Amino acid sequence: TTEMANQEEAEIQISELDLLSSMFPYEEEFAVTDQLALAELKHYVEDESAEVPTSKVQFILNVKAEVPNASMVEFSMACALPFKYPTVLPEITVRSSLLSRSQQILLNSDLKTYLMQNFSGEPCMLSAREWVKDHAAAYIDKDLSSSSMTASDATQPQVTTFTRLWIYSHHIYNKQKRKNIIDWAKELSLSGFCMPGKPGVVCVEGLQSSCEEFWSRIRRLTWKRILIRHREDVSLEGGGDAEIQKQRKFPTLEEKCFDAHGARGNHMDLGQLYNFLEEKGCADIFQMYFGVEGH
Repeated sequence: TTEMANQEEAEIQISELDLLSSMFPYEEEFAVTDQLALAELKHYVEDESAEVPTSKVQFILNVKAEVPNASMVEFSMACALPFKYPTVLPEITVRSSLLSRSQQILLNSDLKTYLMQNFSGEPCMLSAREWVKDHAAAYIDKDLSSSSMTASDATQPQVTTFTRLWIYSHHIYNKQKRKNIIDWAKELSLSGFCMPGKPGVVCVEGLQSSCEEFWSRIRRLTWKRILIRHREDVSLEGGGDAEIQKQRKFPTLEEKCFDAHGARGNHMDLGQLYNFLEEKGCADIFQMYFGVEGH
């Protein structure tokens, strides 16, 4: 029964934790960071009627490894045992102040692969610690050229974020800026619109990274005042091109001039802007820009 299996898994976890604490009696080598979860687990094993524990036992294993030039480096393994461990893998994150972010990602991804290939369903904390002791130091000097990185990144499920930025400017008249807005949007595959005049409104939508690149370029230009008035982010699982197209409210990025009036012919007709936004299903944005109901 699952109940039996649960009991058995819990017992294995406890005996493995006991083993670790007898091998590494010093706090600086092995420390349980969630004592409550451990108590809950022990109670579950000792008492038939106890509730199934809800939190994972978490602990830190610190490993000193020798680096080729004979100095010692400390790696810290932050570990959590899911309740189904050892039938599922432990959650381990290895860190060291000497690892760059990409070296750390690669190291953790390789450790996980090693455990997946060698320990399905068996206790493996000691083996994981051994692996870190033997292999971790090599990652410190790893030069992660694009090739080795992409391999480890490929194992991460790709979550793409679709972003829409609503940018407000005191005014947009300058022809060069207007050209930049259109050219950069095109280069970065962003759609949306730009309403020049006073105030100036720019909306761009597309991949999050492209929107952020667009914003970092735009804000470097000189403005009396420019800010992101509102931002929308949508996570797309898989996030292929079709998914992104589906999210778009605007086909391309174009400049929208709503009959200007006013002395210099540069004040936009906000009523027309409101109707345009309403058509695109973005009427609520109008209020964020101008703090008034539309119409």
